[in-house]
Amino acid sequence: MPVQSESNYLGDVLKYEAPNLFSRDEVTLTAGNLALGAVVGRKAPAVTVTPGTNTGNGVMGAVTLGPAALPGSYVVTCKTKVTNAGVFSVVDPRGLPLPDLTVAVAYAGDHINCTLADGSTDFEVGDKFTIAVSVASEIGEFNPAASDGLQFAAGVLVEAADASAAAKQTVIIARDAIVSRTALVWKTGATAPQKAVAIAQLKTLGILVREGA
Repeated sequence: MPVQSESNYLGDVLKYEAPNLFSRDEVTLTAGNLALGAVVGRKAPAVTVTPGTNTGNGVMGAVTLGPAALPGSYVVTCKTKVTNAGVFSVVDPRGLPLPDLTVAVAYAGDHINCTLADGSTDFEVGDKFTIAVSVASEIGEFNPAASDGLQFAAGVLVEAADASAAAKQTVIIARDAIVSRTALVWKTGATAPQKAVAIAQLKTLGILVREGA
C-alpha cells in the first residue's frame, strides 16, 4: 500500500497565541510559494533620524538595525556633557534602557547600530535624537544569505501562501506565541546553526519554539 502524507494543520504548528489576534500581523508575501509553518523574514524597515533642537551640532550617521530591532521610536539623549565627546542614554520603543552611546564611538547592538559624530559645538545635557523604525509589511522566506531584511526571522506563516504569479496578502504569527519545532518549514539548504540563530531571533519577538509542543 502506498504511503500517504497528510499536510499539517494550523494546530500542528501553533500551540499558543495571545488573545484578540494580538500575535498576528497582516502582511504581503512578495514572492515564492510557501507552506503553512514557513519561517519568514520582513523586508528591511524604514529608518528615520530626527534631531531635537540641539545645542551640539554633531550629526547622527547612518543607522542600521539588528535582529532585535523593534518598531517605534528609539530616543537617544545626552546625559553627560564631555568636551569633544559626550555620553547619551538610549531607550527602546518600549521605554527600556539600552547601553549608553558615546559620541564618536561606533555603537553596536542587537537593536541599532550607528555612530554619532562630534561637531564643532559640544552637545549639552538634554540634546537628543529620535530614531523612528517603521516596520515593513512585505515578507519573504527566511533566507540567511539575504541582505534586505529576510536574513532575520520575523514570524511564521499561519496558512500556505502562493505569490509565484503576484503578491499575496497573508497572515503571520509575529509575536507572543508558542510554535512546534517539528512543524516549522525552512528554506531548502538552511543549516542547523542558521536555524538556531533564527529561533533565537523569533524568541526576541516572544515567539517560543518548543520541541515537544
